[in-house]
Amino acid sequence: MVNAVYPGTFDPITNGHIDLVKRASKLFNHITIAIAHNTAKKPLFSLDERINMAQNAMSCYNNVSVIGFDNLLVDFTQAQNSSVILRGLRAVSDFEYEFQLAGMNRSLAADIETVFLTTTEQYAYLSSSLVKEVARLGGDVTKFVPQQVIAEIQKKLG
Repeated sequence: MVNAVYPGTFDPITNGHIDLVKRASKLFNHITIAIAHNTAKKPLFSLDERINMAQNAMSCYNNVSVIGFDNLLVDFTQAQNSSVILRGLRAVSDFEYEFQLAGMNRSLAADIETVFLTTTEQYAYLSSSLVKEVARLGGDVTKFVPQQVIAEIQKKLG
């Protein structure tokens, strides 16, 4: 039985994140979406709000759960009885940073592997930061995030 942890800030969860989970859910017995507290990134949404949005977006997947965390990722992964950290790659530019993270995680916990999935082409440009920027400037984000996330963005940004 192979379980994976998919970490990130998910501020907010996007259709790109959901697509990656949908495809990964066929590869792993269970996926834990690990939402990082990460105040260094100054998220728009609180941890509880991000967890709630992700839980709503993932409610149709029986083998996916959503949990917040604020400790070392490898410690969290081990506590979830997972042996894989799942990461998405949008572009070649993501690879160097992700490669460094994977190397550090391997040095901290050699029993945990990092698995990379590339994003579907239609989401290769999509990021939570871009969604927030488009929304702040009054743009339409309906094709980038689930409907319930749009409502949350509108509440935050007015």
